[in-house]
Formats: sequence, structure tokens, C-alpha cells
Amino acid sequence: MAGIDQPPWRTMPRNLLFVNSYKNLGGGETTMLTLAIQLAASGWNPHLLVPDAGEFSAAWEARGWPVHIAYWRAANVYFVPALWGLLPGSRRMEAVLRQERFAAAYCEYHGLPLLLPAASRAGVPVLWICTGWRFRPRPWQREFFRRPAATFAETGMIRDGFLGEPPFMPVEKVEILNPGVDCERFRPRTDSATLRAGLEVAPETPLVVLLARFQNVKGHDVFQDMARLVARDMPQAQFLVAGNNPHTRSDIRYREQILTSARNDPLLRDRLRYLGFRPDTERIIAAADVVVCSSWFEGYGSVIVEAMASGRPVVSTNRGGPSEIVLDGETGFLVPPGDSAGLAQRVTQLLRDDDLRLRMGAAGRRHVLQHFTAGAYARRFEHTLERVLAAGRA
Repeated sequence: MAGIDQPPWRTMPRNLLFVNSYKNLGGGETTMLTLAIQLAASGWNPHLLVPDAGEFSAAWEARGWPVHIAYWRAANVYFVPALWGLLPGSRRMEAVLRQERFAAAYCEYHGLPLLLPAASRAGVPVLWICTGWRFRPRPWQREFFRRPAATFAETGMIRDGFLGEPPFMPVEKVEILNPGVDCERFRPRTDSATLRAGLEVAPETPLVVLLARFQNVKGHDVFQDMARLVARDMPQAQFLVAGNNPHTRSDIRYREQILTSARNDPLLRDRLRYLGFRPDTERIIAAADVVVCSSWFEGYGSVIVEAMASGRPVVSTNRGGPSEIVLDGETGFLVPPGDSAGLAQRVTQLLRDDDLRLRMGAAGRRHVLQHFTAGAYARRFEHTLERVLAAGRA
């Protein structure tokens, strides 16, 4: 029997279902995994539901947590709620929800149109997070988006874009939830020479890094243009790009265009390397002198937070999340999207000034510890989760 001061929902099995439409381990999936790690330490039992096995489910299973596979096709931004709730994928989700006594389910945008009706039929509350710059509810979707038990947005810009002007539902119904970072995994390190040796980079080489999956919004072409400009000014500089995980056929075509462009460029051929997917991104960041975000738009920018936590200055485009994360001129520099010359100027400035890099790196670490830790992220999420569950059982 629960104590008299214990909330009623605490007597339930603390099973929480995380739902994600992608099998690879990109920024969004890493953020979800980080949240699950923190909640597991608070006594929750994290389960994962994905449409197929992959890097994400492997990382989940490596921690001894349950993984459920139930195929569905990720929804696009034009979905019709009444139809998606009838699809086989939604019925498969419902079957998983009925297998265990889940206290709640937590989802990203592309799985929500199937999960929300499935969870409604199974009697499980749903929380979800809006992470992307392009998610703008259509008129026929607005009532659907009022139904989840809780809605989060990673940044204020995402929230405001999602709600529109005027907002289609009260602004206070969408909570800002900045993802946090594991500040032990991403931390300043003193073994840079060893890390660089593993990457075949000399200790004295100026090193610039980009970490991004292959999507045209990530601006790999802008990064390459920037690298050319920096290389002309500093021929000794080297550039590394980590990440793969294309989602669509157009992403795959984009990847091939970018890789072909790099191979065929005599200036970049021996200076720029694409590493593919790397599970040890903390080592890549720690080996860098400067971390760049060249995106045309970033919903949040987890890599930027990871870089600052690692004591590395960042140079980023300023549309989206980076404008709410980076303190321009203090923890890094911000430039307009597509401004390869502006990126190059700031990168070169940092590469030439050791003291500036150290000051900005230290300021970035302090900023993350104050505002973007994984623990604070999980506490904010759990506070809302407790409120939802308590309200449902009042």
C-alpha cells in the first residue's frame, strides 16, 4: 500500500514508452536517449518503440532496456488525423501499448499521428515534442494537436512557428523544453593529442569539425565553401565531418552530391574528410579547435550544446535554435545562413587566437552547466509528466 503522502500514480509500474520513427542515431535520437538515461536513474523503466531495428535500438538494448518493433511509416506534414488513426501502424502501436502497463508515452512529430489515436484507445496519456522548423499545423490538424496531454517545443522559435500568428491554441499549452547534454560525456579533455592520433590528425594542425546528418538543411555545401576559404588563408588547416543517417532518397542524393564535390575539389581533396557515422562524437568534438554549424536552419542544435559543454568555441548560422543557445561573441560567433565568407572569417579568427578559443570555450562550458544540463532537462520533463499523471488520476 502506498504511503498517504505518495501520489496515487506512484503505485503503478513506472513504465514509460519512448516512440521514435527513425532507426538511426542522430541528434533527436541521442537527445531522447539522454532523457531516458536520466529518467532511468529516477526509477522509470524506459521502453523504446521503433518501426525497425538500427543504431538507435542497439544503443537502447545495450543498456538492458526493452525495445519493441512495430512497423509504421512516418507521417508527413500533410497527414489527415482521422485517416492516420486507422492505419495498420496505429493498430500495431496500440498492441504494444496494451502489452505493458505504461504510465505514459513520449513521441516526436512523425509518429504522433499514429500514436495519439492508438494511445487514446489504450488509455495511455501522450506527451510529445516539436523539434523541427517546418512543422506548421494545417487547419484540418489543429484540433488534433490540442489533444496530447502535454506538448513541448525545443525552442521559443519552434513554439512560435508551430502555433502561428495568431496562435491556434494558448501559448502556455506549449512548454519550452531545451534538451540537455551529458556534461560528463561532453567535457573539456587534456588528451587532445591522443584523440587526434586516432583521427590521423597531427597535434599542431588547426582542426575544424562539423557534425551533421545528411540533409540539405544542414548546409554541408556551405561548410565546404567555408573550408575552401579557410584553406586558402591557412593551408595547414584540416576539416572533419562526422554523421551519415540520411532519411529519404533525396537525402541520399544530397549525400552523393556533397561527397562527389569534395572528392573532385583539388583544394579540399586532401584537407576535408567525411568520417561517416561515429558513435564517439564526444571524441571528435574534443579533438577539434572549432566546431561549426552551417545549417540553413536548426530547430535546436544539440551539437552546439555538446561543443560548448566540451569547452570548444562554436561558429554557427543564426537561424533557429543557435540564436537562443549561443552567446554571440562570448561562447562563439553567429553569422547569417549561407554566409560561407562570414563563417570562414570567424573560424580563421579563432584558429589564429589561442586565448580567444580558450576564453570562449570556458564561457561555453559555464553557460551549459547553468542552463543545458541533462539533469535539469530531465527534471523539467518529469515535473510535467508527474502533473499529467496526477491530473489523470485525480
